Amino acid sequence: DAPKVPDSRGDSDGPRRGSLCDRHCAAINNVQGDLGDLGCHLHRPRVPPATSTPSCCQQHSEEVCESCVVKTTLTAENAVEANKLSNNYKFGFKKWKSHVTARPWEDRSEIVKELYSDLNVIRGSGGSTLTCGNVLYLLLFGWWLSLLYILVAAVMFITIMGAPYGRLCWDLAWYFLWPFGKVIQKVEVPKSHQACEAGVGESSALLGGPTPLRWCPRCWVGTGSWHHASTAVWLCLGYPVLVLAHGLVCVTAWLLIVLIPVAKLSARATARVLLLPPERVLIRRLRMTEVPLEGEVILCCYRAANPYYYKYAVDGINVFAVNLLPLVLVTLVLGYVDSPNHLTGSAVKFTLALLSIMPLSYYIGMAIASISAQSNFAVGAVVNATFGSITELTFYITALIKGSREGNRCYAEVVKSALTGTLVGCVLFVPGLCMVIGGIRHQEQWFNSRSAGVSSALLFLSVGGVFAPTLFSKVYGKLVCGECHNVTQNPLGHYLCHNCHFDLMDHNGTLYYSHVQPLVYTVSILLPAAYLIGLFFTLKTHTHIYDIHISDCHMPGHHHSAVVHWSRWRALVILLLSTLCMSACADLATEHISPILTNSTISQYFIGVTVLAMVPELPEIVNGIQFALQNNLSLSIEIGNCIAVQVCMLQIPILVLFTIFYPTNFTLVFSDLHVYASMFSVVLMNYIFMDGKCDYFQGTVLVMVYFILLAVYFFAPSPSGC
Repeated sequence: DAPKVPDSRGDSDGPRRGSLCDRHCAAINNVQGDLGDLGCHLHRPRVPPATSTPSCCQQHSEEVCESCVVKTTLTAENAVEANKLSNNYKFGFKKWKSHVTARPWEDRSEIVKELYSDLNVIRGSGGSTLTCGNVLYLLLFGWWLSLLYILVAAVMFITIMGAPYGRLCWDLAWYFLWPFGKVIQKVEVPKSHQACEAGVGESSALLGGPTPLRWCPRCWVGTGSWHHASTAVWLCLGYPVLVLAHGLVCVTAWLLIVLIPVAKLSARATARVLLLPPERVLIRRLRMTEVPLEGEVILCCYRAANPYYYKYAVDGINVFAVNLLPLVLVTLVLGYVDSPNHLTGSAVKFTLALLSIMPLSYYIGMAIASISAQSNFAVGAVVNATFGSITELTFYITALIKGSREGNRCYAEVVKSALTGTLVGCVLFVPGLCMVIGGIRHQEQWFNSRSAGVSSALLFLSVGGVFAPTLFSKVYGKLVCGECHNVTQNPLGHYLCHNCHFDLMDHNGTLYYSHVQPLVYTVSILLPAAYLIGLFFTLKTHTHIYDIHISDCHMPGHHHSAVVHWSRWRALVILLLSTLCMSACADLATEHISPILTNSTISQYFIGVTVLAMVPELPEIVNGIQFALQNNLSLSIEIGNCIAVQVCMLQIPILVLFTIFYPTNFTLVFSDLHVYASMFSVVLMNYIFMDGKCDYFQGTVLVMVYFILLAVYFFAPSPSGC
C-alpha cells in the first residue's frame, strides 16, 4: 500500500482515490504475476513529495488510476530486452525466458554472483567444510588425484634435479585430497623479477582469472643450468601427467554441472599453480579468525558442489545446452562414418539423434529470440514464421521422403501420430505440468483469459479444419475389412471383422480425387489464412487484450547500454548451422527408426505421440515451467497453445503443400483414435481455462488425462500397413 497521507479539507478525495488505485494495482499484480528477475513495476499514484518514493516510470503517472487498472508495466534493463519481453506477449512469436543481453552485475542475486565468482575469495567464516558435496568430491576425485600426486612426487625425487617439484607435489597431494578450507597463495617476488610478468594475464570464463600467455624462464627464481634442468624435468615428466588427470577431472565435473566448482579448481590449478616455481607456492589452512592474507590468493575453495549451477550460462547459453552440444558431433560422426553399424546399432543411433535435437532446438530458439529482439517487427515476424516450426517440419519431411522411397506407409502413420502427439501434449501436458509446478510455489495463479480465449478459438477452428477430411471420409467412404467371422453360425447373424478401414480409392479413387483431395487443399488454404487473421487481430487491431506495457526505463542509478550475447549476424549463422545439423540428425533418426518400428512390441502410435512428438518440445517445456515458477502462467499457457495452433495451421498445410511437389503416402485422413483424442483435449482445455485462474489440482487433472491417453495409445494395435 502507498504511504498514508494526512487528510486535508482542500483535497479530501486524494488519499481515498490513491488507496483505491493501490488496491487495483495489487489485484493486477496478482493477476499478472511476480516476474522476479524481469522487474515488475506498476504505475503508482502521485503523492506529496515528502512521502513519495522515486520510481523509474514517474513520467507516466498522469493517468494514474486509469493506466494502473488496465496496464501492467514491465521494466527491462535495456531496449533489446524490452523488445524481447514484448515479443513474448505477441501471438505467433517464440516465448523465450533467458536474457539475450548481458545483465548488469549489480542487478544479479547473491546466489548467481557466487556462481560466477573466482575461487580466490577468502570468506570471513566459511562454516563447516564437511558437506555431502565435499564428501562426493573425495570419493570421485580426491583419493586418486592425491595418490597420483604422490607418485609424481616420487618420480621427481628420484630424478634429484626435480626434487623441488617433488616437494611441491607432496604438498599438493594433501591439498587435493581435501582442498576445502585451504588456500594456495603466490609468494611475492623481488622487484627484479616483476618485469617478466608484464606479459602475463588473460582472463578466462572457465578459470575466472588470469592465465599465463607464455612461459618465461627468467620468471623462475634463481638462474643457472640447475634451475633450467629442474624445470625441464618437471615439464617433461611431471606436468603432462597431471595436466591429463586434471583435464579428466575438469571435463567430468563440468558434465555433472553441480560440481562445476571442482572443474574451476582443476583448471585453475593446471594453468596457474603447476606453472609456478615451487618457491613461489604457499599452501596453508585457513583459521576462523584468520586476518586477510598478504599477497595474491590463487585458490580458495569451500564447497565442491552447488545445486544452483543449473542457472550457469556461458555467453548466454545455458550450461545444459553447452554440455549437450558435443553429443551432436558424436551423433553425426557415428551416423555417417559407421553406416554399416559396426560400432553401434540402429537403436543407439536413433536415441542419440533424438537427444541431439534438444540442444539444437535450444540454439534455434535463442537465435530466433536474439534476431527478433534486435530487429523490427517485420523481420521478427518473418523469422518466427520461417524457423518457428523448423524442428518438427525437418523430421516430418525426412520421414515422409524415406517412407515414399521404401514404399512403406508406416512412416506416414508415424508422422500423423507425432502431429497428434504434439497437439495433445501442448494442450494437456505442457500447461498442466506448468500449473502443477507453479502451484507448488503459488496457491492460486491467474492468467489473461482474453488472450487465452483467442488461442482457444483458433484451436477449435484448426482442429475442426484438420479433421474435416477425416470426418468426410467416414461419412462417404466405403468400409473395407480384412477378414470377418460369423459368430452365431447364422448367415443373417453377427459378424466379427478385423483390420477394417474406410477405402477412399473405390471406383478408381473417384471419391478421393474428386471430393476428399479438393477438400484437403481447401482446408490447407483456409487454415493459414485464419492464422494470418489471428496475427493481425492480436498484433495490430486488438493489442490491448494482453494488458501489458513494456518499458526500457531503469531504476535510479541504473543506466546500462545493451551488450547482446549474440549479434544479429552471429545469431543468423548459428540459426542456419543449427538448422543444417537438425536436418542431418532428423535424417539419421528416420534412417534408424525402421528396425524399431518393425521389431518393437510397442505400438507405433505410442512411439509417435511420445518420443517423436515431445522430445523436440523439451526446451519449450522448460521455458513454460520457468514462467510458471515466476507466477507468469499466461506465457506458460501461450507456449502450449501457440505450438498447437502452429501444428494445425502451419505445419500440416506445409506438409500437404510438400506432397504436391513430392508425392508421398501422407494423406490428411487420421485414425479415429487421433480424432477423438485431439477433440477431447481441446474441449477439456477450454473448460479448465474458462475462469482465468487455476491451481495445482486443475493442472493435475490435465496431466492425468494426458497419461490416460498415452495408456490408450500404448495398448492400441499398430496401424494398418505397419
